Amino acid sequence: MAVHGTTEATAVRTPNRGLRWLRRNIVAIAGLCTLGYLILPNIVVMVFSFNKPNGRFNYQWQRFSTDAWRDPCGVADLCGSLGLSLQLALWATVGATVLGTMIAFALARYRFRARSGVNTLIFLPMAMPEVVMAASLATLFLNMGIPFGFWTILIAHIMFCLSFVVTAVKARVMSMDPRLEQAAQDLYASPVQTFLRVTLPIAAPGIASGALLSFALSFDDFIITNFNAGSTVTFPMFVWGSAQRGTPVQINVIGTAMFLVAVVCVVVGQLAGARKRSKRS
Repeated sequence: MAVHGTTEATAVRTPNRGLRWLRRNIVAIAGLCTLGYLILPNIVVMVFSFNKPNGRFNYQWQRFSTDAWRDPCGVADLCGSLGLSLQLALWATVGATVLGTMIAFALARYRFRARSGVNTLIFLPMAMPEVVMAASLATLFLNMGIPFGFWTILIAHIMFCLSFVVTAVKARVMSMDPRLEQAAQDLYASPVQTFLRVTLPIAAPGIASGALLSFALSFDDFIITNFNAGSTVTFPMFVWGSAQRGTPVQINVIGTAMFLVAVVCVVVGQLAGARKRSKRS
């Protein structure tokens, strides 16, 4: 009887132990599953960048090859469209970051009559479907007689990215302690010195996050660009056009390289942040 009772107690404890372990790690398991789901397309792109397809479409694995990595610009106009997208993303990031930072400081620090209306207008591009904004901008450029091309795409990208910069910077500015700036002024710092040495370093993480988000959104955008590009071809438009005729392996090479660069930037940022926190502690 004693042996039978011990066996039943062990059988009861084993499921309970498994349930306790599952409850403790359910969040980590869900996070890992979500991360794997998000990274899986990038892994597929990375694998097929080493494929050598028999036909025009790179959708089925044939055999391993590094030819596309040795000649990433082997497809006509591929690197040209990539360079144009990088140039547009860079200038759109600069314009949206400068304008968005000034707007965020104005909305967070000053009270004026149209403040609530400006707040509403700032959030409209984030809530509005991209196709609506793209069609509206295209109509505006047509009515003003502005030819479609590089500048219309740049203006559209700055307007689209502006809301994201304002949101990121405004959240950071509103969380700042105003006593830090008052302390700098009590120590006879001029307004410019206070801004450069106190305000700007504290707001820098929000500005950086807004700038990085703007760069990613501008480089990746297709809908707004397609409505306002005219005959100009950016990298997303090149990828879409190539998918109709045949997908070259070099597109997977460029996508893999961009993914690896993004991962390296994130890892470096995390290591730098961890190093700063360890120095403070």
